Amino acid sequence: MAPSMNDFPFQIVGFDLDGTLVDSLRDLAAAVNHALSLIGRAPLTEAQVRPMIGQGALHMLEQGLAATGGIPDGGAEPLFRELMAYYETHIAVHSRVFPGVTDMLDRLDALGVRTAVVTNKAERPARKLLGELGLADRMACIVGGDTLASRKPSPEPIRAMIAGCGGGRTAFVGDSIFDVLAARGAGAASVLVGFGFLDRPAEDHGADHVIDDYGELIPLLATV
Repeated sequence: MAPSMNDFPFQIVGFDLDGTLVDSLRDLAAAVNHALSLIGRAPLTEAQVRPMIGQGALHMLEQGLAATGGIPDGGAEPLFRELMAYYETHIAVHSRVFPGVTDMLDRLDALGVRTAVVTNKAERPARKLLGELGLADRMACIVGGDTLASRKPSPEPIRAMIAGCGGGRTAFVGDSIFDVLAARGAGAASVLVGFGFLDRPAEDHGADHVIDDYGELIPLLATV
């Protein structure tokens, strides 16, 4: 039997962004390769960029530079500005929500659950991407990688999300060890998506639960 508003055990369900709600790999890889092209570096494949995602765009660029010959004299900051300018202009060319996201959010909304995003992507591009995909207004709270002094795997962004949503029992859905650690530190149940930008098998991350499809999320949480 489907859960009702009165018996669903979670008041808040938070989500990571890239690799969790949104498949943004092609646009992120294009931004990295744009920056690399400015200094004559060969482009990376999407498969090479995939494990570089998760700790913010600067880390992603630094990993891309390391993989193609090292960080140039003068550091990564000048290229980072170019990367971000390109990315924000092309933020949703190919990026799409993962299958089942819209229906899942509709069901959570019908249950009276507050939804939110905590991402290591900077807040401005995070809000822009969510807005382009029609998700920004659905979120009670959006916490970016530069919203606070710390980012995931620190639990502080998850705690800020919980406070911003008014408190209550919380689950957090992500695709990396940073998401699992942040959720655990904040006392939230952790759910890992097996289709995300994983750097190892999903079961190896130590999450409380793993799902392979968003159709599994609400039935899972209803029984936890």
